[in-house]
Amino acid sequence: MRGRSRQPDVTPDLLLRAYSIGLFPMADSADDPEIFWVEPEIRGIIPLDDFHISKSLAKTIRRAPFEIRRNTAFAAVMDGCAAPAPDRPTTWINGRIRALYTELHALGHAHSVEAWEGDSLVGGLYGVSLGAAFFGESMFSRRTDASKICLVHLVEHLRAQGFVLLDTQFTTDHLKTFGAIDVPKARYAAMLAKAVGMPRKRF
Repeated sequence: MRGRSRQPDVTPDLLLRAYSIGLFPMADSADDPEIFWVEPEIRGIIPLDDFHISKSLAKTIRRAPFEIRRNTAFAAVMDGCAAPAPDRPTTWINGRIRALYTELHALGHAHSVEAWEGDSLVGGLYGVSLGAAFFGESMFSRRTDASKICLVHLVEHLRAQGFVLLDTQFTTDHLKTFGAIDVPKARYAAMLAKAVGMPRKRF
C-alpha cells in the first residue's frame, strides 16, 4: 500500500477530493483517534455489467424476507458495521471516521442501504457517491443473507441511476462470488477519472 500518512485534520471536502484521486481513510483500530490514507496498488471493483448472484440467493430474494430501505438509518448502519462480529472481532471505524461520514451523509455524499425486519435493522451497508462512482465502505449482517440482499439492491439501484463504477477497495472471496475483480492502479485511475468526471448521479 502507498499513501499511508497520518491526517488528523481531515474535512469532508478533503475526504471527497481524496476519493476523487483514489485514496480512502482507515484507522488502525476503533480506539485509535488518528486516521491514515490508503492507496492500494491493486483495487477491487464490482463491474456493474457483470454482477451475478447464486440461484439460492435469487430464490431468497424472491421470498422478500426483509424490507430494503435507503438512507433512513445511516448512523445505525455505521454502528452495525463498527460492531464486533464473529468474523470481525475488531474494526477500523473510529470516532473520527464516524463523524466524517456522518457529515458526508448530511451533505448528500454518503449513503446507506438497510435491511429491516419489522422495526429491527438486521443488516446494511454504506458508502460514498461522487460523480457516477460509488465507493463501498463496509457492510454488516444480523440475519442470514441480509447484507448480501442489500448489495444486490445497491447494484440494481446504481444501474438504474446511471452509475458506472462500484469500488470495493479490496476483493474478498465473498465479493468475488458476486463478480468482484482486481484491477491494477493505473487502470483503476482511468476508470475513476471517467466516473468522477461525469455529472453527479442521484442516489
